[in-house]
Amino acid sequence: MLMISDLAYSVYILRCSDSTLYTGITNNLEKRIMEHNTSDRGAKYTRYRRPVTLVYHEAHENKSEALKREIAIKKMPRSKKEKLL
Repeated sequence: MLMISDLAYSVYILRCSDSTLYTGITNNLEKRIMEHNTSDRGAKYTRYRRPVTLVYHEAHENKSEALKREIAIKKMPRSKKEKLL
């Protein structure tokens, strides 16, 4: 049985202060959200749209699966992303 702690990567969606959505992946979700909100290590896109709020995440066993899912989500129209949330 696979435990959530066994999963290495998260795909996440953030809602930015201007109501736009940002999708990314990470192996440390709490740290990455903090970086988006407080440091220069956050994505350039979110740096100018702070604060950001986590609105969705899903766990994946490996980086390859997470990257594939990130790409699929990024290709979705906003309406479909909102339904996912």
